[in-house]
Amino acid sequence: MEGGGAKFEKIKMMQLPRYVLVGHGVLEEVAAVCKRLKLSGVALVVTGGTTRRVAGESVLEILTDSGYDCGLVEVRSASPESVERVRVVAEECRAAFMLAVGGGKVIDVAKVAAYMLDVPFISVPTIASHDGIASPRASIKDKGTNTSISAQAPLAIIADTKVIAEAPHRFLAAGCGDIISNYTAVMDWRLAHRLKNAEFSSYAAALSEMTAKMILESSKEIKPRLEESAWVVVKALVSSGVAISIAGSSAPASGAEHKFSHALDIIAPKPALHGEQCGVGTIMMSYLHGAAWKYVRDALRTVGAPTTAKELGMKSEYIIEALTQAHKINPERYTILGDTGLTYEAAERLATITGVI
Repeated sequence: MEGGGAKFEKIKMMQLPRYVLVGHGVLEEVAAVCKRLKLSGVALVVTGGTTRRVAGESVLEILTDSGYDCGLVEVRSASPESVERVRVVAEECRAAFMLAVGGGKVIDVAKVAAYMLDVPFISVPTIASHDGIASPRASIKDKGTNTSISAQAPLAIIADTKVIAEAPHRFLAAGCGDIISNYTAVMDWRLAHRLKNAEFSSYAAALSEMTAKMILESSKEIKPRLEESAWVVVKALVSSGVAISIAGSSAPASGAEHKFSHALDIIAPKPALHGEQCGVGTIMMSYLHGAAWKYVRDALRTVGAPTTAKELGMKSEYIIEALTQAHKINPERYTILGDTGLTYEAAERLATITGVI
């Protein structure tokens, strides 16, 4: 019997990690994971200056001792030049796969280079500052502007909570800000679905909301140098990255609060951490949505993340200017800011009412 209606022709592809290893001392398992994944040939370790000392050299040594030929390249910024440098080094040493050992910038550069070369990529975060550790998107700074682009999703994630807990607490607090921002990102996504018929995934939205709720509800348990705190935040960041993979876009984790953060990156002479700015943006966007903005603010305060311009190290005028310009960032993504954005007066009032300025 034939069914009625239009012929169904929908197709969807998702890139998801095959292995996620989180916990105390799991850095030691890096070679075992590579072998389990049947990875062979030359391994290129992509790392940063500080993270090379923290974990990059250890990963190199573990892989070499396990019989892998290895190369190593240091990157200092998430820029097209860094991506090109990694790509060239990878081609010169004939790298069969890459391991990014470091923070967000290192991971973003490696995942883009891996995408360009079509080689597997393993994420080995040393800090938990944003959901880039698990997502198939990367933020690359080109001509002063952060651009979100498609990249290689990690084949595996190896997150050593001992290493992450020993990093400055500011990074973990920023990671909490990035996860909490899913709260307003999903509201924006639903709004875009209703008003602009944007493609929407209930599954991705539910997963993204769950991760934000996880951090909002457990904010009192997230403390400096506590390995269990690193465990909670890493799990939430991985879930957020998976939500992005399921959606096929960053919409479940990036709305008006991210536009605000990207606008600040352009306007402020010295921007704060991505997750810190997104957290402050979430307070204000929650107010615009008529949501529980004080609950968001209090959770951010509890984890030790900034909630004001002063704590971000910003002048009030940068906050107001970013609010008025935010709608111009990624204009294809509709948010609570609409197509025309906020007036100066509305932006000033918003930042004042929420205590950001």
